[in-house]
Amino acid sequence: MARALGCCLFDTAIGPCGVAWTADALAAVQLPETTPEGTRERMLRHAGPLPESEPPAFVQDAIARIRNLLAGERDDLADLPLALDEVPEFHRKVYEVTRAIPPGEVLTYGEVARRVGEPGAARAVGQALGRNPFAPVIPCHRVLAAGGRSGGFSAEGGALTKLRMLEIEQARFGDEPGLF
Repeated sequence: MARALGCCLFDTAIGPCGVAWTADALAAVQLPETTPEGTRERMLRHAGPLPESEPPAFVQDAIARIRNLLAGERDDLADLPLALDEVPEFHRKVYEVTRAIPPGEVLTYGEVARRVGEPGAARAVGQALGRNPFAPVIPCHRVLAAGGRSGGFSAEGGALTKLRMLEIEQARFGDEPGLF
């Protein structure tokens, strides 16, 4: 991965998120943990030790769009640049499929596995999403277990955070009017 240059925390509707960046891409994005310090520490597990600094313009734009998404605006964030060069190939494929899920829609782990050409790899898809260093830019919260069950979620609050994010997006599973 290109060397990350800086990081910062920023407030959102669901709590303080974090972002780290390289010269031209996001190096990590972190959903809120219990404390701002916890958010920063978890983000730096992906990006390495970094100074907190003022984000460049492209990161400021990404922050504004992430804030808006977490406040209920529809934005797939699909054009935000990500530093994926050290991400394993299978994970990259999973992230590509997951990133294409529009706000308010969901897939199952099995559907993602089929779309990456590995129909029996639902568990591996879940493991890849559990290591996602770019949530919610790669919207792992939009991937559910079979039958619309929430499945796991590695962000603070687990499945409740996942369901809260889906509720903000007014997500649907199948023909049902909502997940709740």
